[in-house]
Amino acid sequence: MNVSFKPDASLPLLLANPGFEPDGEGGCPIREVLDRVGDTWSVLVVINLKAHPMRFNALRRAIEGISQRMLTVTLRSLERDGLVRRHVRPTTPPEVEYSLTELGLSLALPIDALGSWASANRDAMRASRAAYDGQPAS
Repeated sequence: MNVSFKPDASLPLLLANPGFEPDGEGGCPIREVLDRVGDTWSVLVVINLKAHPMRFNALRRAIEGISQRMLTVTLRSLERDGLVRRHVRPTTPPEVEYSLTELGLSLALPIDALGSWASANRDAMRASRAAYDGQPAS
């Protein structure tokens, strides 16, 4: 994924990108999105639902370390933001299935790109961290 971005020299760098422009309420689009997906659980839910819809317990088993409560809270937040759809089948007991909406699927693409970047650059980051940590404090 190649993104060409040449900042306008007359604007501060953050204001040259529309994702960082403040709205009338003092917020910016990137902060709002990062507030939602900046936690570990939201990203893992989106990635797991990308391939196909899943029931709650299957999703919980797929995400190592998530509690039932955290999965419930995360799914509700993602549903509130329009990223996840909750579908209840009228059976006894009711079957609840979660899937990504079109908006959620569109978010999965940059998350995939970030995952690819992380995989390609993790070793370099670890080496840099080790080299930095080995230096005397200045």
